[in-house]
Amino acid sequence: MVTAREVARRAGVSQPTVSRVVSGHPSVGQEIRERVLRAMSETGYRPNAAARAMRTGTSGNVGVVTARLHNPMYPELLQMLGHALHGAGLRMMVWNADVTEGAFALEAARQGMVDGLIFTSANSDSTYLKEGLAGRVPVVLINRVVEGWPSDQIASDNRAGGSMVADYFLAAGRSRPALLTGPLQPSTIRDREAGFRAAMAVAGFADMPTARVERFTYDEAFVALSRLLGDGVSPDAVFCTNDLLGLGGLDALRAAGRRVPADTWVVGYDDIPMAAWRAFDLTTVRQPLAEMVRRAVALLLRRIEGDAADPERLSLPVELILRGSSGWAGGR
Repeated sequence: MVTAREVARRAGVSQPTVSRVVSGHPSVGQEIRERVLRAMSETGYRPNAAARAMRTGTSGNVGVVTARLHNPMYPELLQMLGHALHGAGLRMMVWNADVTEGAFALEAARQGMVDGLIFTSANSDSTYLKEGLAGRVPVVLINRVVEGWPSDQIASDNRAGGSMVADYFLAAGRSRPALLTGPLQPSTIRDREAGFRAAMAVAGFADMPTARVERFTYDEAFVALSRLLGDGVSPDAVFCTNDLLGLGGLDALRAAGRRVPADTWVVGYDDIPMAAWRAFDLTTVRQPLAEMVRRAVALLLRRIEGDAADPERLSLPVELILRGSSGWAGGR
């Protein structure tokens, strides 16, 4: 069994420092804390949760509220959060808001079962959660921004990502753009669409054919774009506001006899693992999920330790990943 002494040796600190990190003591600086947490993760060290609870009055649990698990990005995000929390000596409890609407998370916070909560899919309709959690436990939003929530919020720059796709289409001379998107409650979709539309409008494409789904699924994307094509629309480039829509859009175009990318370019968003599969080879905008998770967990730990500074809102840069569904001529 790995001991605190081994963790201390690997991190280059004293054993009492490791104990202070495990107990959440506020005297440990951020750089040293991250060194110790990294050493704990690398060695597989697990502090005794029951002993820590007795010493600190904390549960050692962090709740994660997620949704839309049919989208591969969310299981990937959960896996990353699980690893990061494990490395911090914390246990992850997960609730699917599609099933519980967050009620179980709210009850867990009220009963002191969790030391903090991370939301991966909060939106403007989650107001009752904000009100119910106010002042009970620290809350961090990841991958979303919700105006009025007095909590730390970490997302990528979705508006810039949408604008990046528009600039890519325009630079390549795409003259018949279309948009495949969904409901605007999630800040991610709202900002991606806004960035894309604003950049295209400057170039004279204020009005463009748009297919909008009710749910972000492959099937709805396939049907929505197929219907648009059946109405006589012939786009030479389609921006899909997430990768799941991109996969459905790709297959809709192929089913309609359109060649990708010879006839139509397709660009998605998120860079889920499936986007890189040869069957799809989807050009997409990559979100920095690992960095988002690292910062979200670091912020939550600070709040659990008692940091009462004003909430932070972080917007991390994104990257356009060129693959075979657009006019990229690079090799495989």
